[in-house]
Amino acid sequence: MGHDLQLRAATAEDLDWIHELRHRVYAQELGQHAPNAAGRLRDGLDGDNVYLVAARDADRVGFISVTPPWTGRYALDKYLTREELPLLTEDDVFEVRVLTVEPRHRTGAAAPLLMYAALRWIAARGGRRVVAMGRTDLLDMYLAAGLRPVGRTVRCGALTFEVLTADVSELTRVTTDRYRTLVERLRSAVDWRLDVPFAPGPDGCEHGGASFTAIGTDFRSLHRRNEVVAADVLDAWFPPAPGVRAALAEDPGWAARTSPPTGAEGLVAEIAAVRALPAETLVVGAGSSDLIFRAFGRWLTPESRVLLMDPGYGEYAHVTERVIGCRVDRFRLRREDGWRIDPARLSAAVGSGRYDLVVIVNPNNPTGRHAPAADLRSLIAAAPARTRWWIDEAYLGYVDPAESLAGLAATDPRVVVCTSLSKMYALSGMRAAYLVAEPDTAALLRRWTPPWPVSLPAQLAAVAALRDPAYYSDCWLRTGTLRRRLAAGLAGSHETVVVEESVANFLNVTLPAGGPSAAQVVAECRRHDVYLRDLSPLSPLYQGRTLRVAVKDTAENARIVAAFRAALHPLLPPRPATRLSVPEDATATGYAR
Repeated sequence: MGHDLQLRAATAEDLDWIHELRHRVYAQELGQHAPNAAGRLRDGLDGDNVYLVAARDADRVGFISVTPPWTGRYALDKYLTREELPLLTEDDVFEVRVLTVEPRHRTGAAAPLLMYAALRWIAARGGRRVVAMGRTDLLDMYLAAGLRPVGRTVRCGALTFEVLTADVSELTRVTTDRYRTLVERLRSAVDWRLDVPFAPGPDGCEHGGASFTAIGTDFRSLHRRNEVVAADVLDAWFPPAPGVRAALAEDPGWAARTSPPTGAEGLVAEIAAVRALPAETLVVGAGSSDLIFRAFGRWLTPESRVLLMDPGYGEYAHVTERVIGCRVDRFRLRREDGWRIDPARLSAAVGSGRYDLVVIVNPNNPTGRHAPAADLRSLIAAAPARTRWWIDEAYLGYVDPAESLAGLAATDPRVVVCTSLSKMYALSGMRAAYLVAEPDTAALLRRWTPPWPVSLPAQLAAVAALRDPAYYSDCWLRTGTLRRRLAAGLAGSHETVVVEESVANFLNVTLPAGGPSAAQVVAECRRHDVYLRDLSPLSPLYQGRTLRVAVKDTAENARIVAAFRAALHPLLPPRPATRLSVPEDATATGYAR
C-alpha cells in the first residue's frame, strides 16, 4: 500500500463523481436501480447525509455514506416501518450505507479504510449504535467487522440486503482487538483528514484536559501553564482562599512526608459542622470519581439497569456501561426545552420500576441547567422504592446551597448526594470530595474505603476552604459576571453562533448547521494556545456542533473570544452589518436543524 491514500469528508466538488459512480455501480453493474440517461444516481437523503471519500491525488477511489439521527429519516425507512424496525426510533442510531469503491481499487485498502472512517466519525458524534443494509453476497465481510443481523431482509432491484446492527463500542473493540495489525497498516497508508483522531483514545472516560498535554504531562515545561488557556476543563478561575494557601505553605515538607489521619476524621468533622449533617452520613474520597467507582462497584452488576441523563457527565456512562457492564438507558433532554429536565416525563420513565439507579447531575454538566430541589423531591417521593437516586451536586454552589438534597440523603436510603470540593473551592489538584447517605449505606461504603483516602495536603486545604465561606461566595458571584461578559463576546463573533449560558462556571456554543464542526473550531483555537471542549462525543444530540467553554478571568476570557473569532473567520461566511443580541439565559429555540 502507498502512503498517499487520502481520507476526508466530501466536498461539493465530489458530489457529481459520487452520483456518477453510484449510477455505474448500482444501476449498470448491479441492477439495483434502473439506468437513466443522465448517468447519475442521486439520493433523497443528499444534503442530510455525510459522505466520506477516499482519494489518491486527483483520483477519487471510493466513498461511504453516513446518515446521522438528527436528520429524522433513514434510507431504511423506504423498506421498513419504525414498528418493524424499532431501533430507528432511538436518538443515537447512525445509518451506514452505500460503501462504494471504483472497480480497479476494490482489492486495495479503500473499502476497510472507509468502513473504519465511518466508525470513527460516528463515535466522535456520540453515536452508540450503527444500522446498515449489507448485500447478502457480501454478508461475511460485514459479519467479520462485528455487525449482526436483526432478522429483516429487504429487496431492492436485483439485490437482497440483510439489515445489520451493532453497538459502536463493540465495533470499536472488535476493530482494535481483532484487527489491530490491519488498522496499524491502514494508519501508515493514509493521509487522514477527518476532524476526528484516527485511533480511539485509551480505555477510560473521555474528559477535558487536553490542555495539560500542551503544558507537558512530564512536568518539564510548567512555564507553559502561563501561556495556555485551559478552558476545556472546569477548574476554577480564582485561586483557593488565603487560608488554604497559608495552610499549604506553612510546612510543605511536613505535609508531603506525613501520613494523614487514616479516615480523614478532621475533614469529616468540618464537613459535618459546615453542612449541618451527622458525621455518620459522610464518606470522603479523592474526588467524586473515586466515590463513583467505589459506590457503583458495590451496588451494581451487569444485570442492573441504570437511567442516565443525556447529555450528561461522561464518567457515569463510562463506569456503568464500560466498567461494570450495566444495562443503561438514556433520558433524552431536549434542546427545545432549554435542556431542562421535564419532571412529568422523567417521573413516567422511572415509574415503571425497572431502574436500579437513576443518576442526576444538578446543575447538569454539560448543559449547565439546574433542576429545582422541590421538583426532585417530588420525583423521588413518587418513585418506586427499589430505585436508588444518585444526585451529583458538584456545581450547586453556583446556584444556592439551600437547593441541596443532602438533608434528604442523610435520612432516605434511596438517595445519595455526591459533592466535589474540587471545582467550587479551587481544589481540583487536591482531589477531595464527599457523599451523603443514610448511616447504614454510608457505613457500608466506608467499609470498602481504603485507609488514607484523601492526602494530607488535600485534607489541610479542604478544611481551610470550608472555613472561609465569604471568600468563596464572592468568587462564585463574580463568576456569573465573568460568564455573562464571555457569553456576549462569543455571541458577537458571528450571527449564526448560538451561546447558551449555564448557571455554573461554563457556557456552551453551538455552531450553525452546514458550518464547521466543533472539532474543527477546537483544533483552530489550539493554534492560539486556547483549549476548548468539543462536546460531540458525549451525545449525538449535540450533532457535532457544540463546544463547552470554561469561564476564566478577564484576560483569559479575552483570549478565548479572540481565538474563537480567529478560528471562525476562515470557516464561516462574513458577518452582515447587523449584530445578534443573545439573552443572558439563551436557549436554542431558534437553532437551525
